[in-house]
Amino acid sequence: MDQLSAQDASFLYTENERVANHVGGLYIYNQSTAPGGLVTFKQILRHLAARLHLVPRYRQKLLHVPGNLDHPYWVDDSKFDIEYHVRHMALPKPGDWRQLLIQTSRLYDRPLDMARPLWVFYVIEGLDNVEGLPPGSFAVVTKTHHALIDGVSGTAMATAIHEQEADAPDPAPVPWTPQPAPNEIELLTRTYLNNLGQPMKFMQLLGEVSPAAQRLMEGLSSNRFNIPEAIAQVPRTRFNGNVSGHRVIAATSFPIADLRAIKNTVAGATINDVILAIGGGALRHYLLDKNELPDKPLITLSPIAVRASKDTASLSTAATPGNEVTGMLVSLATDLKDPRARLQAVHDSAANSKELTNAIGAKLMTDINQFIPSVTMGLASRLASSLGLATRMQPIVNTVLTNVPGPQYPLYFCGAEMVNQFSLGIVQDGLTLFHGILSYNGKLSITAMSDREVMPDPAFYQECLNRAFEELRAATAPKPAPAPAKTTRKRKTTKSG
Repeated sequence: MDQLSAQDASFLYTENERVANHVGGLYIYNQSTAPGGLVTFKQILRHLAARLHLVPRYRQKLLHVPGNLDHPYWVDDSKFDIEYHVRHMALPKPGDWRQLLIQTSRLYDRPLDMARPLWVFYVIEGLDNVEGLPPGSFAVVTKTHHALIDGVSGTAMATAIHEQEADAPDPAPVPWTPQPAPNEIELLTRTYLNNLGQPMKFMQLLGEVSPAAQRLMEGLSSNRFNIPEAIAQVPRTRFNGNVSGHRVIAATSFPIADLRAIKNTVAGATINDVILAIGGGALRHYLLDKNELPDKPLITLSPIAVRASKDTASLSTAATPGNEVTGMLVSLATDLKDPRARLQAVHDSAANSKELTNAIGAKLMTDINQFIPSVTMGLASRLASSLGLATRMQPIVNTVLTNVPGPQYPLYFCGAEMVNQFSLGIVQDGLTLFHGILSYNGKLSITAMSDREVMPDPAFYQECLNRAFEELRAATAPKPAPAPAKTTRKRKTTKSG
């Protein structure tokens, strides 16, 4: 029986009727590669059931401590029913890309049942008019509560239910017997013992905080971090308002080879810098169209995984789900018209932010949360929501861009080859635009998720993303060598006598 960390539990405490804190993905499959060229719903149920032992959390539910005196625990669900968690539907004709994204956003609006394991899969057929997809392709939309996974563990859990060969056999069944849940007396005893150990853990954390604070103060006094004024003066945009509870999705993808060629034009730049620059370009185009572009650059939160190497190594079996993540603040340089200048500015901002995060210690920032009592955390989140503090306070960021690397080789689900995958995230009051980035088999996808009242035209934002990519690629393309100058021979003239 595992207890939720403070960071995991925070996603439970900040959930309300308008904000559902689940994350997930949209996966597209070509079933022509499956044995017999067909994948049935019963095959999918058997396939997932045979792999549930690789993801123990998929058969566990929440158990709350009486009075919420401590963070909840994960316990086995003795009534686990896979047919509840895996559902089947089809798009009406013509079944195009926009229809798929609309259906995905509607499915995503629905909250998870908190009395069951916190995940649901939707199998969607009828993608008959999606450009670039072969006939018979299908999609799977996943929803998993953020209390259960972060981006890295989520990718590992998705990988656990895929194979590297189309004809890979299902693993042998692994017997499962649910473990009994503790009673209230046992839970309260655990809570008492946890609280006894808190002072010692706090003193240990204090010993780590002191040198980090000293490094931070030295860096600030010497201006080594070169923190730009833009980070301290984040402009307010439409993306810093309230959410309605109804989501919209825009999604596109680009060849990784093209992104790599772009990043090589700026010394020290990364593919993540290129993605941030594309996001900045898209936001510039979108807000210019609305006559709402601020003079100051927009700022993004870029999450950073802080798992220890031993934890990362064990993710191949999804054995260590949960959240171990912090973030850095990066300027998107939306005030710059030139795409190449924007990429350079984004790279410089990201480098400075990384140095600041390293000085404090990314893992240390997540550890501090452990000492906020669960009751206090829950009350504070509900109070902030009821008072609308997220929209009254000065914005800290304007959006989120989170980049999670995926496998660069084909994956198969019931023998069907995965064509592409798209990340789905969270929008909330004060932060109503999320960008999820996933790389897979030579492609990198960007999914923008927002609120229907904030972004009523997601198809236009998808055009903005594509336009920003094309402009950046053109601005960084090698200039053609000038044509050699033509030489003309002078005509000999003869004097006539």
